[in-house]
Amino acid sequence: MYKILIVEDDEIIAKAIKNAIESWGYDALCVSDFRDVIKTFVSYSPHLVLLDISLPFYNGYYWCSKIRKNSKVPIIFISSASDNMNIVMAVNMGGDDFIVKPFDLNVLTAKVQAMLRRTYDFAGQTNLLEHKGAILNTGDATLTYNNKKIELTKNEYKILQVLIENKGKVVSRDTIMTKLWETDSFVDDNTLTVNITRLRKKLDEAGLHDFISTKKGIGYMV
Repeated sequence: MYKILIVEDDEIIAKAIKNAIESWGYDALCVSDFRDVIKTFVSYSPHLVLLDISLPFYNGYYWCSKIRKNSKVPIIFISSASDNMNIVMAVNMGGDDFIVKPFDLNVLTAKVQAMLRRTYDFAGQTNLLEHKGAILNTGDATLTYNNKKIELTKNEYKILQVLIENKGKVVSRDTIMTKLWETDSFVDDNTLTVNITRLRKKLDEAGLHDFISTKKGIGYMV
């Protein structure tokens, strides 16, 4: 089921959009915390974002730029600010479409359906995994922290993926090595230790101190 994130501070409009989208069989969520839209975005992992421009605390352009640092998910701006400058700005910031308020809910839903078809008929779903502010994008195998991308090797990415997917739980060394074998890499116990050490150094240099914990004789956890 496709998931649509609605970033609209007018509760009446947001609820109307949510009801219209859900009536077509999609899942929809309205943002409630406008101080940290990214937190909701990461936890919900939507397939499409409907984004107003005028919002409390930070405007839609700000949140669009934040989303674009981590994801290529389609973003449709919805706004009454329909002058050419705002439309050009929305596109330049990474928006995929612009719908002017007031709008017909049927037209909005049709645009959402068309955007989902164009995006996901030809591309796989992008998932974001988050821990302590670090965002791992499983779509392009990148790690972002404090708006900076951290370069990862294939093995380092796989290690982080399995650890963050199981955050709060200890992951055995055998489980991690099995995950690495899926990439056709031969990994023994010593190789895993080297990869973990190198990964920890990269995370530490990026400001992610003590990100990976060792559980002696068992494995690792985040």
